Amino acid sequence: MSASLLRRGLELLEAPAGLQRGRDGPGAAGAARRRKRAARTGGNKATVKGRVVKSAIEEYHKKKAVNHLRANLQYMLKGRFVANKAVTEQVLAQNRGRKSKDQPPKKVAKKKPEGTVFTEEDFRKFEREYFGRP
Repeated sequence: MSASLLRRGLELLEAPAGLQRGRDGPGAAGAARRRKRAARTGGNKATVKGRVVKSAIEEYHKKKAVNHLRANLQYMLKGRFVANKAVTEQVLAQNRGRKSKDQPPKKVAKKKPEGTVFTEEDFRKFEREYFGRP
């Protein structure tokens, strides 16, 4: 049994006794808990007391976008090791999801045009044998 369930059960058992001590109303049972929570939050954050004023220029320079192109190019050109294609395919297959939308499209094999194995000469020969000579 969790501590929160046990605490709630004890609060339910304690509620009639609490009403006898002078706590009236539906919100009286949780008032102490709310007071404790308000005390823990650290007070009002909307005050200016203790706040250090920062320069707008410093804030701008801190949040200014930095171009990392040159450093990235140096890093990428520094390494000349090229992995085996089978290894890269295996890594990509492991990182791919198992859903059908994540799978690459299946390559459909091209069908060869259907043709006959018999030649025109074979048809003529069959015609002569079957029907006889006219």
